[in-house]
Parts: sequence; structure tokens; C-alpha cells
Amino acid sequence: MQYRAPLCHVTVRICNGGSRVTDGRIASERIGDVRNALPKPGRAVLVGRSLGLRGAVNARDLGGYRTAGGRVVRGGVVLRSDGLNRVTAEDVDPLGALGLRAVVDLRSSDEIREAGPDLLPDGVTSHHLPLLATDFDINTTLRGALSDRSARKQRGLLGNGRAAAMMTGLYRWFVTDPVARERFAALLRLLADPGGVPLLFHCSAGKDRTGWAAALVLTALGVDRETVLADYLLTNERSAAVVERVLEDFGSRGLMREPELLLPVFRADRGYLDAAFAEVEAGWAGFDAFWREGLGLDEEVLAGLRANLLDGGTD
Repeated sequence: MQYRAPLCHVTVRICNGGSRVTDGRIASERIGDVRNALPKPGRAVLVGRSLGLRGAVNARDLGGYRTAGGRVVRGGVVLRSDGLNRVTAEDVDPLGALGLRAVVDLRSSDEIREAGPDLLPDGVTSHHLPLLATDFDINTTLRGALSDRSARKQRGLLGNGRAAAMMTGLYRWFVTDPVARERFAALLRLLADPGGVPLLFHCSAGKDRTGWAAALVLTALGVDRETVLADYLLTNERSAAVVERVLEDFGSRGLMREPELLLPVFRADRGYLDAAFAEVEAGWAGFDAFWREGLGLDEEVLAGLRANLLDGGTD
């Protein structure tokens, strides 16, 4: 996620930190406390595998997760990331090696204008599916908080649970807003297209819009809720060094007396994802009904998604 505060000439790019972050691959049967696909003899399961991009530290593979029916999400076909606008020369080869057919950019037009377009290998089709919640505009809130460096104003905007409430509202909006649902549905249709993968989707930080999109994909495939949550929270591990540098910079430059007020905005939180799923349950009779009525998707799309993204067996 990129935050700009033009009045104090501050640009925060939480999508990457310009320095390499360790791969952080998880070579085990579990991620957090959640059991995933068992490894083949002599091989480790790499869930949440980093794509190793210097300019997009939160770029990772959704492959390796096991569904309730015993199938496994294929590696290298559905990928999630932070923005690709700052990929480096060192990223050219690993990005090209992904064999991407398409990239879906969930950033708003203003974000792209400010941060720059994706830097993609030749031959990759780019789809723009902008998601902007005007009632929960993080950029506007941060510009207001940073504009005059007032600790009182910043606390008034972000303190006492206000930042977390804004984030929770954003995740509820993902589910309740018809346009947002249509954009997420369009992404799912692209993933279900017979020639649509490998496909990478991203926003700015690869945390919120990307996080809910990944939750939809994994849930539709039959991955259990705790595993979906574990994948979502992996963002905190991948982006930890970037967040720490940003907060230290804000404090040392006198931009914020309490930079920790931004933590609810910069970090993934279980409560946010739970809020989105709670809206699904409040508005529809389960995820299947949400798939049909909320997202407007049918069994053909679900079958395409499974055919493209799952290995072996039948659900």
C-alpha cells in the first residue's frame, strides 16, 4: 500500500523497502498451527513460497494448500503480490521465469498515477480492476494525519481504535459493496479461464484487497478457514522489516510523535478478515450462496477454478 502526504512531502511505500528480504519459505507440514498438504517422501511443502522479488517483498505463491477434499493447490499458477511498479533489474529474470499469462492490478487509477504502472515482462496481459472505498480511504486519512504533524490531530484520527475501525469497515465494504463484489468476481473468472493461468494479482501492499481476493480463491477451492487466515497473516512476516523502517523514519523525522498509531493500517489483523467473512454470513446463507448470489458466479466458474488451480483427484 502506498501512502502519499504531499503537504509534508512524504511518500510511504509499504509495498517494498528497496532491500532484499529473506525468502521466509516454510518447509514443513504446517503454517502457523494449520496443517497443510503433506510433502512427498523426501520433499518439503513450500506454502507461502516467496517469489524472491527485491522490489515486491510480499510476492508469493498460493500453491501447496490442501483442500477439504484432499486436493492440493498447484504451485506456480495463482500468485499474489504487492505492487509491481518498483521491480528491479534483479527481478527481471525471476519475474519472467514465472511464465505469467496475466496480471490483475487492483489499485485505483490514482494509485497507479502516483506510484507508477506495473513493470511486466513482455507478453503478459494486464487487467485493471480498481477497488477504491471512498468511505474508507486510507490515503486521505493519512494525508490528514501527517499534514501538520500535530500529535493531537494524529491521535484524533487514528487513536482509540479509530484506525482499526477504519480497516474493519474496509473489509466489510469488500463484501457489501456491489462494485467491489463485481471486481473480485471478475478476478475469479479470469482465474477460471482455461487459458488464464499462471496469473498474479496484486494491490499496493498485497495485504487488504489482495488478502481478501486470496481468501476468496482459497475458500472457493475448499481450503479451511484457519489455513486461509494463516496465509493472510503471512503478510506481517514478509513486510515486517519494511513496516519497522517506515515507523522509525516517521519518528526520527518528527512526522509523528506516535508512529505506532499506524500499526493497525500497516499490519494484517485476524479481526479484519473475520469481519469480511462475518458480512458474508450475515448477508447470505453460507459461502456457496455468496458465490452464486453475491458474486454472481456459477458452477462452471467453480469447475474452471478447480481445473486450473488444483492438482489431482476430485472434490
